[in-house]
Amino acid sequence: MKKKYFFLAISLLIINCILQFSCTKTSSYNNNTTTPLPGDSGVTIIIHNMFFSPASKTVANGTVITWNNEDSYSHTVTSDDGFSFSSSTIKGGDKYVSTATKAGTFKYHCTIHGMAMSGTLIVNP
Repeated sequence: MKKKYFFLAISLLIINCILQFSCTKTSSYNNNTTTPLPGDSGVTIIIHNMFFSPASKTVANGTVITWNNEDSYSHTVTSDDGFSFSSSTIKGGDKYVSTATKAGTFKYHCTIHGMAMSGTLIVNP
């Protein structure tokens, strides 16, 4: 029985180390911004505790969306289709800004942390 708990503890330690190294604070960052068009309204999605909040957001076409990374480690915002929108690495305290230019439902995720960290952007015409 002690062996079982020992291997469980070692496994958790290894997983923790992997997560710590994948959540580096020294990742590169490009200024991911788009210039808002005159009259556009904006919305903000918060990245905090490895979640997008709100997890689902509905906006009108032309809306400027800002993802603020309030975690101390890096994330990305990448549409599941890989080309609708995609940030580079967003360091803690930075943001990614994109303008909704096409109606539809766009599921997205953090490429660093995988599909467990995901959200949905619904763009109405």
